[in-house]
Amino acid sequence: MQVTNQNSDHQQVPTERERGNKYLLPFILITSLFFLWGMAHGLDGILIPHLKKACQLNNSQSTLIDTAIFFAYFIMAIPAGIIIKKIGYKNSIITGLLVFAIGAFLFVPAANTRTYELFLFALFVIGCGLTILETSANPYAAILGPSESSSTRLNLAASFNGLAVTIAPLLGGIFILSGVNHTPDQLSAMSDTARAAYLLEEASSVKLPYIILGCILILVAIVFYFMHLPSMKSKPTETEIKPGFFSVLKFSHLSWAVVAQFFYVGAQVCITSFFIRIAQKEAGLDEKTAAYYLTAYGFLFMVGRFSGTFFLKFVKDYVLLSIYCIISILLSLIAIYGTGIYVIYALGGIGFFMSIMFPTIFSLGLVGLKSNTETGSSWLVMSIVGGAILPYAMGTLIDIKHDDIQAGYIIPLVCFLIILYFGVFGHKVKNIIS
Repeated sequence: MQVTNQNSDHQQVPTERERGNKYLLPFILITSLFFLWGMAHGLDGILIPHLKKACQLNNSQSTLIDTAIFFAYFIMAIPAGIIIKKIGYKNSIITGLLVFAIGAFLFVPAANTRTYELFLFALFVIGCGLTILETSANPYAAILGPSESSSTRLNLAASFNGLAVTIAPLLGGIFILSGVNHTPDQLSAMSDTARAAYLLEEASSVKLPYIILGCILILVAIVFYFMHLPSMKSKPTETEIKPGFFSVLKFSHLSWAVVAQFFYVGAQVCITSFFIRIAQKEAGLDEKTAAYYLTAYGFLFMVGRFSGTFFLKFVKDYVLLSIYCIISILLSLIAIYGTGIYVIYALGGIGFFMSIMFPTIFSLGLVGLKSNTETGSSWLVMSIVGGAILPYAMGTLIDIKHDDIQAGYIIPLVCFLIILYFGVFGHKVKNIIS
């Protein structure tokens, strides 16, 4: 009888394969979220030159597209962390999807009225939804399995974000960009009616893609509603620092991760926001061809994430991060001082080597946080506000330099230098005395 009970107890212990199967479907669902918010960000590189034309904006005004969506991360990061603690990961994900969908549908009245402020509000709403999604999905993917493989797991999920970054510019180039560009003199020569019709037609091309995106988001939210996600919430131990929004910054590696993430997101958004403009000016490409090169950039970004996931099996995450930063610094110098098509090739290379930075910084920042994971995640998501601040600074610098777009890429160069410091020194976990 005793032996039978022991066997029974032994059979109740799940095997490694059973635990893996338990997490497989939730991981696939979470990965789909990385793809969806990648689509949103991937379209920003199309929206900036497109709405600059449709709404007649200067460089710094056009970067308010980035400011609107990424400022939402700063505003919503703390509420998003509170929402997760109150209603859990699953309900938070559903909430984020629905808010994201509302923002997508707001593109319709914005386009119908050609109101730039309404476009910015729609993007801010999208940013609020993305904040809730990223604050939920990033830590959930990181803790959905063994802690020693969290960087690999998070990079794998983020690889599908890279896939979306590849697809979005291609779709945007086909369905949003018209390829018709009039000079200021040509616009002035048009009648008021013809000019208004042209600009309204340009603005209206965004409606169908965002309607489709909104419908997909609602369908995904319905799927999550009916699916079971395993609870991954941890409880604080007596020796652990108790959860607190500011006390969690006592973990120096988290503090440095927040700084690194701020500059990483700023660098990424700077590079993509002015990609089409620099391709037109420095390489002499037309609008649609430039969009195809942006698609190639997205493809390299995706390949970088998949290959990075593979390399992380053999190379320490902070080592790979540091190596990729050094190469990105060298490529940034080519983008600043190079000429012709080589500038675009350098930016494509940056896309490859920049690809692993966000998920790697995120996972390194969450090491050892345990019950502070949600709060740490809120800080890391809040740091995405770098995507709102640095592109505006870059646009302002370009305007000051009389439309010298290459000079603006000094800002991503500085960003990579700061991330390199995190990869070499700042990531190190130090003992905390509570």
